[in-house]
Amino acid sequence: MQYVNLGHSGLKVSRICLGTMTYGSSQWRSWVLDEEDSPPFFRRALELGVNFFDTADAYSQGVSEQVTGRALHDFARREEVVIATKVYFPTGEGPNQRGLSRLHIMRAVEDSLRRLGTDYIDLYQ
Repeated sequence: MQYVNLGHSGLKVSRICLGTMTYGSSQWRSWVLDEEDSPPFFRRALELGVNFFDTADAYSQGVSEQVTGRALHDFARREEVVIATKVYFPTGEGPNQRGLSRLHIMRAVEDSLRRLGTDYIDLYQ
């Protein structure tokens, strides 16, 4: 696997990033794999040297972050992977459960940390 600098952050990431929109809950979208079908993809990506994983709070209404967090916990050491997640899209019905207000960002990052089961996010978009 080839690794490159992530901008000027000092992080080295694999050229290939595993996007995790397709892992979570098939109740959200029919093409999404449920958690029990997801682990082989994470394991194989890690075996091939992928260290960069991208998810979002809106994917499967947060379930993608949960699946990603559990899989990475099971197959990797936290300091060996780079986790990216996103904020902006609606995560609820209320007017402050979307967008880029300080209120939504602060709530969303805390919720993402909890779902991912980690105490830090490497790239927050």
